[in-house]
Amino acid sequence: MADKKSDLLQGTLDMLILKTVALGPIHGYGISLRIQQISEEVLQVQQGSLYPALHRLEHRGWLTSQWGESDNGRMAKFYQLTPLGETQLKAESENWTRLSNAVSLIMALEGGSK
Repeated sequence: MADKKSDLLQGTLDMLILKTVALGPIHGYGISLRIQQISEEVLQVQQGSLYPALHRLEHRGWLTSQWGESDNGRMAKFYQLTPLGETQLKAESENWTRLSNAVSLIMALEGGSK
């Protein structure tokens, strides 16, 4: 059977990171693991996409970070949502709901290939 893992749609990574960080302070690798686990292994965020996105979100003021010790005793950068990030997450969530509802309407149309 073909591999069922999906690439993230362009523009959704920021929203997924913000939502994941909204659950509590977490380091980069933890963000990747949490997205993979919650999506039941469908979504995987590669380091080459994750860390530039984290830097971008921090630069925009949506995340803040500080160094701390991870569960395995290593130093890691832990990310936390800012008030501006909470506002952005709300806007992104509303937009995603509107978009996914629109796609569902189109996919529910009768007909198709036979």
